[in-house]
Amino acid sequence: MLPFDLPPIHHAELAPWAANPAASRGRRHHEPEAPTRTAFQRDRDRIVHSTAFRRLVYKTQVFLNHEGDLFRTRLTHSLEVAQLGRSIARSLRLNEDLVEAVALSHDLGHTPFGHAGQDALNACVKKVQADAGLPWDELMGFEHNIQSLRVVDRLEERYPSFDGLNLTFETREGILKHCSKANAKRLRENDPSGIADRFLSGGSPSLEAQLCNLADEIAYNAHDIDDGVRSGLLELDQLLRVPLFARFHRQALKDHPGLDGRRLLFESIRLMLSEQVYDVISASWRQIGMAGVQGVDDVRKSEPLIAFSAQMRSDSRHLKSFLLRHLYRHPRVMDTTGRAKQVIRDLFQAYMSRPSEMPEAHAQSENTMRAVADYIAGMTDRFAIREHDRLFGVGLFEEKKTSVN
Repeated sequence: MLPFDLPPIHHAELAPWAANPAASRGRRHHEPEAPTRTAFQRDRDRIVHSTAFRRLVYKTQVFLNHEGDLFRTRLTHSLEVAQLGRSIARSLRLNEDLVEAVALSHDLGHTPFGHAGQDALNACVKKVQADAGLPWDELMGFEHNIQSLRVVDRLEERYPSFDGLNLTFETREGILKHCSKANAKRLRENDPSGIADRFLSGGSPSLEAQLCNLADEIAYNAHDIDDGVRSGLLELDQLLRVPLFARFHRQALKDHPGLDGRRLLFESIRLMLSEQVYDVISASWRQIGMAGVQGVDDVRKSEPLIAFSAQMRSDSRHLKSFLLRHLYRHPRVMDTTGRAKQVIRDLFQAYMSRPSEMPEAHAQSENTMRAVADYIAGMTDRFAIREHDRLFGVGLFEEKKTSVN
């Protein structure tokens, strides 16, 4: 305890519809409040100090960690989402600390090798469940949003009195971005706090959670352009066929005649990011006003209110479609994706048949499949590659760093 009294922390600048930490739905395990931090600040700090957060630095966004030193990772992506989210939250008078906590934790449960790893692990888990006779509509599989929640609720081991990080309801709600009805029912059975109720009965999460969802999209669209060009898989001529990028490329040349190379690319992306941020702020203010919300409870009963304008939403979808065709499905990326999936499948089968190959805490679990999925999901790219080499003696990846800078 501090040897002196502190003045209370005020939230006068928050809008009535913003999440107020003083009115939080609380934590799963009761703890006394911190004297110098709000509940959401405390959540953010716990996330930053977690083991799962540090692992993100070696987890794939699009390009594997060893493919180049400057490509985005899950960690740098999460930091970019947090920066964009806080910028928008301040203008909308939302709770910046909650936005930051959700942004920094939203990918904690991601597998190595990005979505390729998730897809492979999901298929492996579903096959085991199907072989065990579970009905098709009850196959839970593996989903990284639910795994992120599992990380902060159970898998982190830092505190003497409870498993996990014991985060507030509001941060946990924001982490659970997607959830099938089957998984929502299972979560409700194990957690009566209502964290998954909106996926069963309708409604929306906090505006801060909604904001993080959109900031996530804005961030990866922009940085995937940068990484795609840096890798040589995307050409400027291709990007100029995308209306959203082309508009700001023209603006950059108009503002800075003769600009070229990386400076031109960065300026075009910067202008595009800024315009998307301004668009979200403007469109969301209109949506909030039209909905007539007066508080957080009204937000939860409304349709999502944090949004792009219709035109920006259309432009953003066009950009996402372009990136899907020309970057995520590029032959080089697909080759890496195929090898990544093979690593995950091989590791899953090896650990299921020989649990002793895992650390003791996982090997002795009563639920082998759950332990295997947790262990694999917690791996970094390079650890998964090393484990595969150890178990199979076959190097599926060339771990030599490239000279892309």
